Amino acid sequence: MTDHHLHDDPELAFETLAVHAGAEPDELTGAVAPPIYQTSTFAQDGVGNPRRGYEYARSQNPTRERLERAVARLEGGTHGIAFASGSAATAAIAELAGQGDEIVVGDDVYGGTYRYLERVRRGAGVDARYIDLASGQDALWEALSERTRLVWFETPSNPHLKVVDIAATVASVARREAEGGRRPLVVVDNTFASPALQRPLASGADIVFHSATKYLAGHSDTILGVVATSDDAVAERLRFLQNAMGAVPGPLDCFLVLRGLRTLHLRMERHVANASAVAEFLRGRGDVAVVYYPGTGGMVSFLPAAGGAHGRAPADRAIAVAEGTRLFTLAESLGGVESLVEVPAAMTHLSVAGSALEVSPALVRLSVGIEAIDDLVADLTRALDGA
Repeated sequence: MTDHHLHDDPELAFETLAVHAGAEPDELTGAVAPPIYQTSTFAQDGVGNPRRGYEYARSQNPTRERLERAVARLEGGTHGIAFASGSAATAAIAELAGQGDEIVVGDDVYGGTYRYLERVRRGAGVDARYIDLASGQDALWEALSERTRLVWFETPSNPHLKVVDIAATVASVARREAEGGRRPLVVVDNTFASPALQRPLASGADIVFHSATKYLAGHSDTILGVVATSDDAVAERLRFLQNAMGAVPGPLDCFLVLRGLRTLHLRMERHVANASAVAEFLRGRGDVAVVYYPGTGGMVSFLPAAGGAHGRAPADRAIAVAEGTRLFTLAESLGGVESLVEVPAAMTHLSVAGSALEVSPALVRLSVGIEAIDDLVADLTRALDGA
Protein backbone atom coordinates (compact mmCIF):
# COMPACT_ATOMS: atom_id res chain seq x y z
CA MET A 1 0.00 0.00 0.00
CA THR A 2 1.31 3.48 -0.80
CA ASP A 3 0.22 6.90 0.40
CA HIS A 4 -0.92 7.59 -3.18
CA HIS A 5 -3.47 4.77 -2.84
CA LEU A 6 -4.66 6.17 0.47
CA HIS A 7 -5.33 9.55 -1.06
CA ASP A 8 -7.22 7.90 -3.92
CA ASP A 9 -9.54 5.98 -1.59
CA PRO A 10 -11.98 8.28 0.23
CA GLU A 11 -13.88 5.32 1.65
CA LEU A 12 -11.24 4.23 4.15
CA ALA A 13 -12.32 4.63 7.77
CA PHE A 14 -10.34 6.78 10.17
CA GLU A 15 -9.17 3.72 12.07
CA THR A 16 -7.68 2.26 8.89
CA LEU A 17 -6.02 5.52 7.96
CA ALA A 18 -4.51 5.82 11.43
CA VAL A 19 -2.78 2.48 10.97
CA HIS A 20 -1.61 2.97 7.39
CA ALA A 21 -1.23 6.69 6.53
CA GLY A 22 2.45 7.58 6.31
CA ALA A 23 3.40 4.07 7.44
CA GLU A 24 3.49 2.33 4.08
CA PRO A 25 6.21 -0.33 3.65
CA ASP A 26 9.59 1.04 2.63
CA GLU A 27 9.81 1.48 -1.13
CA LEU A 28 13.41 0.28 -1.32
CA THR A 29 13.36 -2.85 0.86
CA GLY A 30 9.72 -3.53 1.67
CA ALA A 31 10.38 -3.07 5.39
CA VAL A 32 6.97 -2.98 7.09
CA ALA A 33 8.38 -0.60 9.70
CA PRO A 34 9.90 2.13 7.52
CA PRO A 35 13.48 3.16 8.27
CA ILE A 36 14.34 6.26 10.28
CA TYR A 37 16.44 8.52 8.06
CA GLN A 38 18.82 9.66 10.79
CA THR A 39 20.96 11.84 8.54
CA SER A 40 21.82 15.50 8.30
CA THR A 41 22.59 15.59 4.58
CA PHE A 42 22.23 13.60 1.36
CA ALA A 43 24.66 12.66 -1.42
CA GLN A 44 23.88 14.43 -4.69
CA ASP A 45 24.10 12.91 -8.16
CA GLY A 46 25.71 16.05 -9.50
CA VAL A 47 26.28 19.69 -8.66
CA GLY A 48 22.84 21.13 -8.00
CA ASN A 49 21.26 17.76 -8.78
CA PRO A 50 20.00 16.26 -5.50
CA ARG A 51 18.70 12.71 -5.65
CA ARG A 52 14.87 12.72 -5.54
CA GLY A 53 15.02 16.30 -4.28
CA TYR A 54 16.79 15.53 -1.01
CA GLU A 55 19.71 17.82 -0.20
CA TYR A 56 19.71 18.83 3.48
CA ALA A 57 17.65 17.46 6.35
CA ARG A 58 16.43 20.81 7.64
CA SER A 59 14.71 21.25 4.29
CA GLN A 60 13.61 17.68 3.54
CA ASN A 61 13.67 14.36 5.37
CA PRO A 62 11.78 11.22 4.30
CA THR A 63 10.74 10.33 7.86
CA ARG A 64 9.36 13.81 8.47
CA GLU A 65 7.56 13.74 5.14
CA ARG A 66 5.81 10.52 6.16
CA LEU A 67 4.58 12.17 9.35
CA GLU A 68 3.43 15.27 7.50
CA ARG A 69 1.48 13.17 5.00
CA ALA A 70 -0.06 11.12 7.77
CA VAL A 71 -1.33 14.03 9.85
CA ALA A 72 -2.61 15.85 6.78
CA ARG A 73 -4.53 12.72 5.76
CA LEU A 74 -5.97 12.17 9.24
CA GLU A 75 -7.09 15.79 9.42
CA GLY A 76 -8.58 15.68 5.92
CA GLY A 77 -6.09 18.20 4.58
CA THR A 78 -3.70 18.22 1.64
CA HIS A 79 -0.60 19.63 3.35
CA GLY A 80 1.22 18.80 6.58
CA ILE A 81 4.09 20.82 8.01
CA ALA A 82 5.97 19.52 11.07
CA PHE A 83 7.86 21.63 13.58
CA ALA A 84 10.19 21.04 16.50
CA SER A 85 7.39 21.72 19.01
CA GLY A 86 3.82 22.93 19.28
CA SER A 87 5.26 26.29 20.28
CA ALA A 88 7.31 26.41 17.07
CA ALA A 89 4.15 25.67 15.09
CA THR A 90 2.43 28.49 17.01
CA ALA A 91 5.23 30.88 16.12
CA ALA A 92 5.09 30.01 12.43
CA ILE A 93 1.30 30.40 12.21
CA ALA A 94 1.49 33.71 14.08
CA GLU A 95 3.89 34.95 11.37
CA LEU A 96 0.94 34.88 8.96
CA ALA A 97 -0.21 38.09 10.67
CA GLY A 98 1.94 41.08 9.78
CA GLN A 99 2.55 44.51 11.23
CA GLY A 100 -0.74 46.31 11.76
CA ASP A 101 -2.76 43.11 11.69
CA GLU A 102 -4.83 41.78 14.56
CA ILE A 103 -5.44 38.25 15.83
CA VAL A 104 -8.77 37.48 17.53
CA VAL A 105 -8.03 34.77 20.07
CA GLY A 106 -10.24 32.58 22.23
CA ASP A 107 -9.97 33.75 25.84
CA ASP A 108 -8.92 30.36 27.19
CA VAL A 109 -5.64 29.19 25.68
CA TYR A 110 -2.38 27.55 26.63
CA GLY A 111 -0.19 29.98 28.54
CA GLY A 112 2.63 29.60 26.02
CA THR A 113 0.36 30.77 23.21
CA TYR A 114 -0.59 33.88 25.20
CA ARG A 115 3.08 34.48 26.05
CA TYR A 116 4.16 34.31 22.40
CA LEU A 117 1.38 36.55 21.10
CA GLU A 118 1.89 39.12 23.85
CA ARG A 119 5.64 39.16 24.32
CA VAL A 120 6.81 38.45 20.76
CA ARG A 121 4.21 39.28 18.12
CA ARG A 122 2.79 42.34 19.88
CA GLY A 123 6.28 43.82 19.83
CA ALA A 124 6.29 43.31 16.05
CA GLY A 125 3.10 45.34 15.67
CA VAL A 126 0.59 42.48 15.73
CA ASP A 127 -2.22 42.95 18.24
CA ALA A 128 -4.13 40.13 19.90
CA ARG A 129 -7.68 40.50 21.24
CA TYR A 130 -9.03 37.85 23.60
CA ILE A 131 -12.70 37.02 23.16
CA ASP A 132 -15.01 34.43 24.71
CA LEU A 133 -15.65 32.62 21.45
CA ALA A 134 -17.51 29.87 23.31
CA SER A 135 -20.26 32.34 24.24
CA GLY A 136 -21.61 32.51 20.69
CA GLN A 137 -21.03 34.36 17.46
CA ASP A 138 -22.09 37.83 18.58
CA ALA A 139 -18.81 38.27 20.46
CA LEU A 140 -16.81 37.26 17.39
CA TRP A 141 -18.81 39.43 15.01
CA GLU A 142 -18.25 42.50 17.17
CA ALA A 143 -14.53 41.75 17.41
CA LEU A 144 -13.89 41.36 13.68
CA SER A 145 -12.40 44.32 11.86
CA GLU A 146 -10.48 45.11 8.69
CA ARG A 147 -7.31 44.46 10.68
CA THR A 148 -8.30 40.91 11.65
CA ARG A 149 -5.97 38.44 9.93
CA LEU A 150 -6.49 35.34 12.08
CA VAL A 151 -9.26 33.97 14.29
CA TRP A 152 -7.44 31.59 16.62
CA PHE A 153 -8.88 29.26 19.23
CA GLU A 154 -8.64 25.94 21.01
CA THR A 155 -11.62 23.62 21.31
CA PRO A 156 -11.83 22.13 23.85
CA SER A 157 -9.78 24.91 25.40
CA ASN A 158 -6.97 24.82 27.93
CA PRO A 159 -7.61 24.62 30.87
CA HIS A 160 -11.37 25.32 31.21
CA LEU A 161 -12.38 22.99 28.38
CA LYS A 162 -14.63 25.48 26.62
CA VAL A 163 -16.09 24.34 23.31
CA VAL A 164 -16.21 26.65 20.29
CA ASP A 165 -18.54 25.95 17.36
CA ILE A 166 -16.07 25.68 14.47
CA ALA A 167 -18.65 25.68 11.67
CA ALA A 168 -20.44 28.70 13.14
CA THR A 169 -17.14 30.56 13.45
CA VAL A 170 -16.36 29.80 9.81
CA ALA A 171 -19.84 31.02 8.84
CA SER A 172 -19.24 34.31 10.67
CA VAL A 173 -15.99 35.06 8.86
CA ALA A 174 -17.61 34.07 5.54
CA ARG A 175 -20.48 36.47 6.27
CA ARG A 176 -17.92 39.15 6.98
CA GLU A 177 -16.36 38.56 3.57
CA ALA A 178 -19.78 38.50 1.87
CA GLU A 179 -20.51 41.93 3.29
CA GLY A 180 -17.32 43.31 1.79
CA GLY A 181 -14.97 42.89 4.70
CA ARG A 182 -11.68 41.09 5.02
CA ARG A 183 -11.94 37.36 5.60
CA PRO A 184 -9.52 36.22 8.28
CA LEU A 185 -8.06 32.73 8.38
CA VAL A 186 -9.64 30.42 10.96
CA VAL A 187 -6.94 28.66 13.02
CA VAL A 188 -7.92 25.78 15.30
CA ASP A 189 -5.64 24.23 17.90
CA ASN A 190 -6.93 20.65 17.86
CA THR A 191 -4.49 19.31 20.45
CA PHE A 192 -7.08 18.43 23.11
CA ALA A 193 -9.43 16.57 20.72
CA SER A 194 -7.15 15.07 18.06
CA PRO A 195 -8.48 14.15 14.61
CA ALA A 196 -9.92 10.99 16.15
CA LEU A 197 -12.63 13.16 17.75
CA GLN A 198 -12.94 16.17 15.43
CA ARG A 199 -11.53 17.43 12.15
CA PRO A 200 -11.76 21.22 11.96
CA LEU A 201 -10.83 21.41 8.27
CA ALA A 202 -14.00 19.48 7.47
CA SER A 203 -15.96 22.24 9.21
CA GLY A 204 -14.28 24.91 7.09
CA ALA A 205 -11.29 25.91 9.21
CA ASP A 206 -8.26 27.05 7.21
CA ILE A 207 -5.50 25.78 9.51
CA VAL A 208 -5.44 23.10 12.18
CA PHE A 209 -2.46 22.42 14.38
CA HIS A 210 -1.32 20.22 17.24
CA SER A 211 1.21 19.91 19.91
CA ALA A 212 1.86 16.39 18.64
CA THR A 213 3.70 15.85 21.92
CA LYS A 214 0.27 15.12 23.38
CA TYR A 215 -2.35 12.73 21.97
CA LEU A 216 -0.84 12.20 18.52
CA ALA A 217 2.38 10.76 19.94
CA GLY A 218 0.61 9.56 23.05
CA HIS A 219 3.53 8.26 25.11
CA SER A 220 5.18 11.33 26.67
CA ASP A 221 8.48 10.61 24.93
CA THR A 222 8.87 13.33 22.31
CA ILE A 223 8.33 17.05 21.62
CA LEU A 224 6.83 17.94 18.22
CA GLY A 225 4.29 20.23 16.54
CA VAL A 226 2.41 19.79 13.29
CA VAL A 227 0.14 21.91 11.09
CA ALA A 228 -2.38 20.72 8.49
CA THR A 229 -4.14 22.78 5.85
CA SER A 230 -5.71 22.53 2.41
CA ASP A 231 -4.81 26.12 1.50
CA ASP A 232 -1.92 25.97 -0.98
CA ALA A 233 -0.75 29.52 -0.32
CA VAL A 234 -0.78 29.05 3.46
CA ALA A 235 1.12 25.77 3.11
CA GLU A 236 3.73 27.37 0.88
CA ARG A 237 4.32 30.18 3.38
CA LEU A 238 4.49 27.80 6.35
CA ARG A 239 6.95 25.54 4.54
CA PHE A 240 9.12 28.56 3.79
CA LEU A 241 9.01 29.54 7.48
CA GLN A 242 9.70 25.96 8.55
CA ASN A 243 12.90 25.95 6.53
CA ALA A 244 13.92 29.56 7.18
CA MET A 245 13.31 29.42 10.94
CA GLY A 246 14.86 25.98 11.15
CA ALA A 247 12.57 24.76 13.93
CA VAL A 248 12.21 21.28 12.48
CA PRO A 249 11.79 17.99 14.36
CA GLY A 250 14.42 15.31 14.16
CA PRO A 251 13.65 12.05 12.36
CA LEU A 252 13.49 9.97 15.54
CA ASP A 253 10.86 12.31 16.97
CA CYS A 254 8.89 12.05 13.71
CA PHE A 255 9.09 8.27 13.93
CA LEU A 256 7.77 8.28 17.49
CA VAL A 257 4.74 10.35 16.51
CA LEU A 258 4.14 8.17 13.45
CA ARG A 259 4.17 5.11 15.66
CA GLY A 260 1.79 6.78 18.10
CA LEU A 261 -0.67 7.62 15.34
CA ARG A 262 -1.20 3.94 14.61
CA THR A 263 -3.04 3.45 17.91
CA LEU A 264 -4.58 6.93 18.19
CA HIS A 265 -8.16 5.74 17.66
CA LEU A 266 -7.83 3.02 20.27
CA ARG A 267 -6.22 5.27 22.83
CA MET A 268 -8.77 8.05 22.37
CA GLU A 269 -11.63 5.62 22.95
CA ARG A 270 -10.14 4.69 26.32
CA HIS A 271 -9.21 8.29 27.21
CA VAL A 272 -12.81 9.38 26.60
CA ALA A 273 -14.31 6.48 28.55
CA ASN A 274 -12.02 7.04 31.52
CA ALA A 275 -12.37 10.83 31.54
CA SER A 276 -16.16 10.55 31.39
CA ALA A 277 -16.09 8.24 34.41
CA VAL A 278 -13.72 10.53 36.31
CA ALA A 279 -15.94 13.56 35.61
CA GLU A 280 -18.99 11.65 36.83
CA PHE A 281 -17.12 10.63 39.98
CA LEU A 282 -16.02 14.21 40.69
CA ARG A 283 -19.54 15.55 40.18
CA GLY A 284 -20.73 13.15 42.84
CA ARG A 285 -18.28 14.49 45.44
CA GLY A 286 -19.61 17.03 47.88
CA ASP A 287 -16.14 18.51 48.30
CA VAL A 288 -15.78 19.38 44.60
CA ALA A 289 -17.30 22.75 43.70
CA VAL A 290 -17.11 22.76 39.88
CA VAL A 291 -16.26 20.15 37.25
CA TYR A 292 -15.27 21.11 33.70
CA TYR A 293 -15.77 18.35 31.16
CA PRO A 294 -17.24 18.91 27.69
CA GLY A 295 -18.51 15.34 27.29
CA THR A 296 -15.64 14.15 25.14
CA GLY A 297 -11.86 13.96 25.22
CA GLY A 298 -9.48 12.88 27.93
CA MET A 299 -9.11 16.15 29.88
CA VAL A 300 -11.01 17.03 33.05
CA SER A 301 -10.58 20.15 35.20
CA PHE A 302 -12.18 20.88 38.56
CA LEU A 303 -12.28 23.26 41.49
CA PRO A 304 -12.27 21.68 44.94
CA ALA A 305 -14.56 23.22 47.54
CA ALA A 306 -13.23 24.76 50.73
CA GLY A 307 -13.00 22.52 53.76
CA GLY A 308 -11.90 18.96 53.31
CA ALA A 309 -10.10 16.93 55.95
CA HIS A 310 -8.10 19.92 57.21
CA GLY A 311 -10.45 22.86 56.65
CA ARG A 312 -8.29 24.27 53.86
CA ALA A 313 -9.06 26.98 51.32
CA PRO A 314 -9.78 25.75 47.76
CA ALA A 315 -6.32 26.73 46.44
CA ASP A 316 -4.61 24.88 49.28
CA ARG A 317 -6.77 21.84 48.66
CA ALA A 318 -5.87 21.96 44.95
CA ILE A 319 -2.18 21.73 45.82
CA ALA A 320 -2.86 18.95 48.33
CA VAL A 321 -4.80 16.94 45.76
CA ALA A 322 -2.11 17.38 43.08
CA GLU A 323 0.59 16.33 45.53
CA GLY A 324 -1.48 13.53 47.02
CA THR A 325 -2.08 11.27 44.03
CA ARG A 326 -0.01 8.21 43.24
CA LEU A 327 -1.19 7.08 39.79
CA PHE A 328 -1.83 10.62 38.55
CA THR A 329 1.72 11.90 38.16
CA LEU A 330 2.26 15.55 39.10
CA ALA A 331 3.64 16.92 35.84
CA GLU A 332 2.99 19.36 33.01
CA SER A 333 1.82 18.13 29.60
CA LEU A 334 -1.05 15.80 28.75
CA GLY A 335 -2.28 13.22 26.29
CA GLY A 336 0.02 10.35 27.22
CA VAL A 337 -1.13 6.86 28.12
CA GLU A 338 -0.38 7.63 31.76
CA SER A 339 -2.54 9.94 33.90
CA LEU A 340 -1.17 13.34 34.89
CA VAL A 341 -2.32 16.05 37.32
CA GLU A 342 -1.31 19.69 37.59
CA VAL A 343 -2.34 23.07 39.01
CA PRO A 344 -2.33 25.29 35.89
CA ALA A 345 -2.06 28.64 37.70
CA ALA A 346 1.34 27.63 39.06
CA MET A 347 2.47 25.49 36.13
CA THR A 348 1.33 25.57 32.48
CA HIS A 349 -0.56 28.88 32.80
CA LEU A 350 1.78 30.85 35.03
CA SER A 351 2.43 33.25 32.12
CA VAL A 352 -1.21 34.48 32.14
CA ALA A 353 -1.09 35.51 35.82
CA GLY A 354 -2.37 39.04 36.25
CA SER A 355 -4.04 39.11 32.83
CA ALA A 356 -7.66 38.76 31.78
CA LEU A 357 -6.89 35.09 31.10
CA GLU A 358 -5.72 34.44 34.66
CA VAL A 359 -6.57 30.97 35.97
CA SER A 360 -7.91 30.31 39.45
CA PRO A 361 -5.17 29.03 41.77
CA ALA A 362 -7.69 26.40 42.91
CA LEU A 363 -8.11 24.83 39.46
CA VAL A 364 -6.84 21.27 39.08
CA ARG A 365 -6.31 19.85 35.57
CA LEU A 366 -6.32 16.13 34.93
CA SER A 367 -5.04 14.34 31.86
CA VAL A 368 -6.87 11.04 32.26
CA GLY A 369 -4.84 8.14 30.93
CA ILE A 370 -5.77 4.64 29.82
CA GLU A 371 -5.24 2.80 33.11
CA ALA A 372 -8.01 0.80 34.79
CA ILE A 373 -10.72 3.28 35.75
CA ASP A 374 -11.30 1.78 39.19
CA ASP A 375 -7.65 2.40 40.06
CA LEU A 376 -7.83 5.99 38.87
CA VAL A 377 -10.99 6.72 40.85
CA ALA A 378 -9.47 5.12 43.95
CA ASP A 379 -6.37 7.31 43.54
CA LEU A 380 -8.45 10.49 43.28
CA THR A 381 -10.60 9.38 46.21
CA ARG A 382 -7.55 9.03 48.45
CA ALA A 383 -6.17 12.38 47.33
CA LEU A 384 -9.44 14.25 47.85
CA ASP A 385 -10.12 12.57 51.19
CA GLY A 386 -6.67 13.55 52.37
CA ALA A 387 -6.91 17.12 51.15
